[in-house]
Amino acid sequence: MHKDIDITLNPKQAALYDELKHAAALKSNIKEKDIVSVRYLRKSIDARRRDIKINARIRVFIGEEDEKPYDETFFSSACKRDVIIVGSGPAGLFAALTLLENGYRPIVLERGKNVHERKKDTANLNRTGVLNESSNYCFGEGGAGAFSDGKLYTRSDKRGNISKVLSLFVQHGANPEILYESHPHIGTEKLPRVIENIRNTIINYGGEVHFEALVTGLIKSNSEVIGVKSSKGDFFGPVIMATGHSSHDVYQFLYNDGYSLQAKDVAIGVRLEHPQALIDQIQYHDPRGRGKYLPAAAYSFVSQVNNRGVYSFCMCPGGFVVPAATQNGYQVVNGMSPSSRNSRWANSGMVVQLKCEDIDNKNPLSMLEYIRGVEKSCFFEGFKAPAQRMKDFVENKISDTLPDSSYIPGLVSCNLNDYLPSIVSSSLREGFLKFSSYTKGMFLTNDALMLAPETRTSSPVRILRNDEAFQIRGLYPCGEGAGYAGGIVSAALDGIFCANQVIKHYE
Repeated sequence: MHKDIDITLNPKQAALYDELKHAAALKSNIKEKDIVSVRYLRKSIDARRRDIKINARIRVFIGEEDEKPYDETFFSSACKRDVIIVGSGPAGLFAALTLLENGYRPIVLERGKNVHERKKDTANLNRTGVLNESSNYCFGEGGAGAFSDGKLYTRSDKRGNISKVLSLFVQHGANPEILYESHPHIGTEKLPRVIENIRNTIINYGGEVHFEALVTGLIKSNSEVIGVKSSKGDFFGPVIMATGHSSHDVYQFLYNDGYSLQAKDVAIGVRLEHPQALIDQIQYHDPRGRGKYLPAAAYSFVSQVNNRGVYSFCMCPGGFVVPAATQNGYQVVNGMSPSSRNSRWANSGMVVQLKCEDIDNKNPLSMLEYIRGVEKSCFFEGFKAPAQRMKDFVENKISDTLPDSSYIPGLVSCNLNDYLPSIVSSSLREGFLKFSSYTKGMFLTNDALMLAPETRTSSPVRILRNDEAFQIRGLYPCGEGAGYAGGIVSAALDGIFCANQVIKHYE
């Protein structure tokens, strides 16, 4: 038998299994020798005061072994019909798993390389400043999320079964901790193996995965999409378009062919990098930092400035800033962190809402073109990042020196007020002052470094669809690249949704 209990723990009790088991015995009035095992069902840190607490729900097993911590999904050999999936990010991969679960045969076409070859190309980019435009931090197996460290937090619980997404990750090798942590995280070094396992499931049950297969157009017959043209030939079947937010060429050929597109609001700004020790001191209210048993601290800030949102995005405790460009001559930065979150830096996107009415909104690609202009203006040879100390930015002066940074390609000292759109720089300055007021002035410091630009927070284009009846028969725009998701889990949920729409149509 087992018993579920709610319990409040100190950091040591939460971190050490024997301490947890002892606390569970006291809380549940069960003799410790009778407890076979204890497992978390839910866990979150309450760091509002210096006396840190961990609020948890745990399952205590008495006289029986722990069951499997996740709900297993079973797949069947694909036989009903082929479905083309363009892109192997979370939307494409989870669409493929859903099709397999229902007996359909996914054919996944990925413009980049497999996830292990991608690691070589990203390492080369960091080391030499040479970009492979088809295999980088955005393109390749796993999509942009593969090297954005596998953060799985989402607010989109009304869009689908989040538990199933997390269980599928665990079924394919992710740590079961993601099932109960309030902000689940797989880790940059672990996610590639999970992605490879998903690929093996697809292939083992009759699907196909083709790498370096760039899709260049759609094949139509009588106003219905019946397949795609690619660098590896033509493929036929209904098409789930899950290409991610950086496939700008896809938006262009869809626009040229007359498909319904729409410019959408985005958020752009910088990567802000602090010493992790400082963030620990701020968030845990302790000059000694996080101590022995607490994880590297994260933060989340949001405010309204100039009638637009200013907020932190994709916060990476104990992480690294990386070059995320997909084209030579254009600069983009992003952040990631390993599962241990043990680097000496913390970084986060600090971004400002950019509205369509802020730009010359002449066509559906206008926001895309605007963002590309920002990325081009920030480019330096070898993908060195324009950078500035945080307090110097607020005071509008170039930094004489720059602090150590996790960003390997190198830095160029610049006044980022001259590189970012004025509405972005002015909003960031005011936002930083507000965020610092929340932290007794500790957050705004010249020990923090800003790197520009952060522009890939979401797609600047939406491929229009109606959730009940997709506008063009045979075409299913999907995930973040289609403008319907914003992160790994929400993209996975949209992949599941689109796959179910294909099944619904053909059954």
